[in-house]
Amino acid sequence: MAHHHTVRRHSRPRRSRQGATLLVVGTLLLASACGGGQDSAGEGGTQKVTIGLVTKTETNPFFVTMRKAAADAAKKNGAGFIALAGRFDGDNEGQVAAVESLIARDVQGILITPSNTTGVLGAIAEARRQGILVIALDSATDPEDAVDATYATDNVKAGRLQGAYVRAVLAGRPPELIMLDGTEGSSVSQQRHDGFLEGFGIKDDSPAIRGRANTNGDRNLAQTATENLLQRTTDVNSVYTINEPVADGASAAIGARGLTRQVTIGTIDGGCDGVRAVRAGKYAATVMQFPVRMAEQGVAAVTEFVESGKKPSGFTDTGTELITDKPVRGLASHDTDWGLQRCWG
Repeated sequence: MAHHHTVRRHSRPRRSRQGATLLVVGTLLLASACGGGQDSAGEGGTQKVTIGLVTKTETNPFFVTMRKAAADAAKKNGAGFIALAGRFDGDNEGQVAAVESLIARDVQGILITPSNTTGVLGAIAEARRQGILVIALDSATDPEDAVDATYATDNVKAGRLQGAYVRAVLAGRPPELIMLDGTEGSSVSQQRHDGFLEGFGIKDDSPAIRGRANTNGDRNLAQTATENLLQRTTDVNSVYTINEPVADGASAAIGARGLTRQVTIGTIDGGCDGVRAVRAGKYAATVMQFPVRMAEQGVAAVTEFVESGKKPSGFTDTGTELITDKPVRGLASHDTDWGLQRCWG
């Protein structure tokens, strides 16, 4: 006997706004229910269950992986799936439009990686008011209880691991640091930034920071930013990067100036390309996170909510692991063989 799903049937006005990109509209799979209660989709007892996903962008390998994992999990659970995204990292208006679109499509659950911790709260509140379960993935909202639950990397911890590793590699040499952040106003960018400084052992106003730039998490912007910073000074021995695309851009710029041997680059992501870059020596270490876990746990929570009415709550840390082929004393890590067996993308 299949589970009986209670699904809202009231109609909502459709609103069209610019900004969101429709990526995937999964085939709606019908879930059979026993009985013919009046709270079912109809006397036949067959109902549509649909889950929406809103990511920051459509191109970052992290979100590509998350989208595929969510689509696969939805299919496995007999649910329809709709994936939307902002046009770029930080596109709050695009994410608001995406949430509004999913509300109009009568989804039962929305999974979102919020670009702005507060900018999307109004749309989230409206979704929850209409009975939709809303779960944050990868990035928490501010406040965290603006959503029903969060499945994400502890980004402060990830930054702290990166910072502690890069500082240890310096082996007592005075730090000369470049910081390549993500998007201004992004909670993930701020959390990783703060965690890195804590692990690295300096304050944000330290003279050890020789340059900094926002990169929007983009490889090309990161390469250009690093080139510009290196025109001001080549007295650099360490680089913080928000993610692996940024680390790749920084590595290209540093290599072009012949500085690869003197500079230690750390990063966060754990994609397969990133782990291979660590193995090749393009950067020294990456902190692996687990987007597949986030997506699968989010889809499972929505499915359980539809079936039983049980809501998830609180923050669930989906894990971080330091990956490097040059381990340092006092920090647990795994080598790239281990990383390539567990990487994504």
